[in-house]
Amino acid sequence: MALAVFQSAAQQETRALNLQEVIDIASQQSLDAFRNKNMFLYNYWEFRNFKADRLPSLTFEATPFDFNRSMQKVYNYDENRDEYKPREFLNSDMALSLSQNVGLTGGRIFAQSELNFTHNWGGENISSFSSTPVSIGFNQSLNGYNQYKWMAKIEPVKYEKARREYIQSKEELAVKATRRFFDLVDAQIEVTIATTNLANADTLYRIGQGRFQAGTVTQDELLNLELGFMNAKLALNRSNLGLERARADLNSFLGFEKDTRIECVIPATLPELNINASEALGLATQNNPDIINHTQRLLEEDRKVKQAEAQNGINGDLYALYGLNQNAGKFSEVYLDPLERQRLRIGVTVPILDWGRRKGQLAMAKSNREVVRISINQERIDFEQNIIMNVMEFNLQGEQVRNTAKADTIARMGFEVTKQRFLIGKLDVTKLNLARNDQEQARRAYINALRSYWSYYYTLRQLTLFDFAKRITLAEDFEKMLNNY
Repeated sequence: MALAVFQSAAQQETRALNLQEVIDIASQQSLDAFRNKNMFLYNYWEFRNFKADRLPSLTFEATPFDFNRSMQKVYNYDENRDEYKPREFLNSDMALSLSQNVGLTGGRIFAQSELNFTHNWGGENISSFSSTPVSIGFNQSLNGYNQYKWMAKIEPVKYEKARREYIQSKEELAVKATRRFFDLVDAQIEVTIATTNLANADTLYRIGQGRFQAGTVTQDELLNLELGFMNAKLALNRSNLGLERARADLNSFLGFEKDTRIECVIPATLPELNINASEALGLATQNNPDIINHTQRLLEEDRKVKQAEAQNGINGDLYALYGLNQNAGKFSEVYLDPLERQRLRIGVTVPILDWGRRKGQLAMAKSNREVVRISINQERIDFEQNIIMNVMEFNLQGEQVRNTAKADTIARMGFEVTKQRFLIGKLDVTKLNLARNDQEQARRAYINALRSYWSYYYTLRQLTLFDFAKRITLAEDFEKMLNNY
């Protein structure tokens, strides 16, 4: 049995980690980091598709073999009636197409070359070739809405937002890591407090029993000491359970094995920072992806209004084609003396009676745009207020940490003095319990102040995408990351 316990303890890996190490590990191997990276990669390939749409596209299509044997209805001119006869056909075709979207007008220009072959195994047993050596065409909508123009405005904004959102997601990950780190710190502190309290309660109870026999401690005081001893046992059990829960949560977040024992190293020093609210607001306005999102939303609403305006009036399209084609019974003749092939089509759609549907769509698009503008203005006000409040809270939190650290030291020294005075019989149990409670509360207040300080710090980094300690803008080597995929 002892051997099994020893082996179980040996299998557990103990790692002492400070806050920065926890954040670094989370940014490299946590599930959140993996999800954030792949969300950015999705936006990256979406942007690549947009850029590819602006470049020429070359396509080769072919149907090498298409055999069809069936009964088909044909007209018998000799007997002046329809009748069904067996037919056997072999078809083959290929085409090479080159197309280019025209961003200036929103149209499309294309060129293509085709070759077709058909063979009829019916009574005539005829082969035929058809070729289009070259044809050039242009297709253009005439309603005034240019989708390529709007995509050229919106897509780069979307991609820049995605880049900054990825940087921001790493700072959001730091906030999450900070919360779980201090959850484990709290649990460790509770176990330490509970272990110390149990040892003190046991010692005091034993002393109390001796003094009760000597008549210097009343029965009420002895019962109070015994109750404190029992409560200390229960508190230690609860704190150990809380420690395991917090450790398992951090292990899962960091992607560690469940048997890993993380011991958190409490930050001993703080950076000497006092952030200027105006500077933070300017950095957030310059770097935060929410501001870029405002720009994107306004552009998208402008696009919807323009599209609704285009659909509200006369719509038309232009299709023009010029090329050469030829047909022959032999492949060697299908490219000889090709004939001209021309086509020009102009289509027009004029709304006459739609019961105000198009007009209503335009009105809704304009109304939605105004709603979005008002919402963005309010969001901008809330955004700026949030920045200012976070800066104020952070600047106050540094002094709060220093004050609670001093209070923790004083409370710990005060308890030791009170304990010694109790041991020599100068104080009663009530004052000893009060001193112990003060010590526990001071320790918890100090840890909570540390938690708030680092949470506000990484929240401000997340909002501004700026490292206030190093005085540099947060950035990411996107090219290096993309080269790995």
